[in-house]
Amino acid sequence: MSHGDWTVRARQDVVYRVTDAPDVFAPDNGALARAARLEPGTSRLVVMDENVFAHHGHAVLAYFLGHRVTPHVLRLTGGESRKTLAAVERIARAADAARLARRDPIVAVGGGVLTDLVGLAASLYRRGTPYVRVPTTLIGLVDAAVGAKTAVNFRGHKNRLGTYHPATDTLLDRGLLRTLDERHIGNGMAEIVKMAVIKDATLFDLLEGHTADLVRTRLAGERGRQVMHRAIDGMLEELEPNLWEHELCRAVDFGHTFSPAVEMVTQPELLHGEAVSVDIALSCALAVDRGLLTPADALRTLALLRAAGLPVRHRVCEPGLLWEALADSTRHRGGEQNIPLPNGLGKCVFAGDLTLPELTRSTELLLRLLDEPGAAV
Repeated sequence: MSHGDWTVRARQDVVYRVTDAPDVFAPDNGALARAARLEPGTSRLVVMDENVFAHHGHAVLAYFLGHRVTPHVLRLTGGESRKTLAAVERIARAADAARLARRDPIVAVGGGVLTDLVGLAASLYRRGTPYVRVPTTLIGLVDAAVGAKTAVNFRGHKNRLGTYHPATDTLLDRGLLRTLDERHIGNGMAEIVKMAVIKDATLFDLLEGHTADLVRTRLAGERGRQVMHRAIDGMLEELEPNLWEHELCRAVDFGHTFSPAVEMVTQPELLHGEAVSVDIALSCALAVDRGLLTPADALRTLALLRAAGLPVRHRVCEPGLLWEALADSTRHRGGEQNIPLPNGLGKCVFAGDLTLPELTRSTELLLRLLDEPGAAV
């Protein structure tokens, strides 16, 4: 008999799939039907971004009706400012209205903000409802929709409230990128450049000299396929052994030390990837200052970012704000800075002793790098 001291140990296997699904809404494509377990006579909640509905709503509705499933469509206004608990409550109310059974998957069709919202709502609804993601933006295809994290912004902080609740299936269709403008393709390219600089020199080579064309063509063709697959490979390779982030030294946090604060302060001026790009540029300057990265490789990285149409500096990036941003990231990382920095292209080390004078010096170094003839694109 116990004497009033119990220890519970439990394990839960986590299995989810990320799958190429070209022409995902074509009537004869069974990928979504299998993922969402569509059975004649049932219904499903489908959450879509308003802009996505304008482009793809007819095809989505036809797909569900073609499988004799009733789609209950909730349309949400996109944008980082809408990433709130109020939006999560709207999804929960829609799930109630659709009379979803406990294991009926919710289907999310949209960009990273929308899939984050649906993921958080699904994690809370009945203490855990499955969901399926169909990302429609590049940042969704290579970053936001392939991991396990869900979140909303809270009290001016990026992704302050969230859970770990991966979708059972994420279906990737590069063809959906055709409706995006080049700015939003560039927004996703920031996350691809991140993986190239910190983990994959071969990916860097695939991008170099081709970034502008990849943006223009929306990653169409064989090179676009290789770029997307290598970026996802690298991301999942980093995430899988540390899905719950028990280890807080994370290479995929490259570009995400200063950017959360920069993004929230400049909202709505900068998109997520644009703030990440500014962070990548500054982090490369930090790496140059520490002798980890050559000025030439820093310039090559700046050229990639600029070729994608991304900013590499912003007027708010003064040492005071950046130091506050670092302090918040340090709290998020358990009290350690854990700043990922490139150690040459394709490799990563972590800095834990950055000082304000060094940060100030690196912001000045970035300006000097940007004045170099080789920094122009």
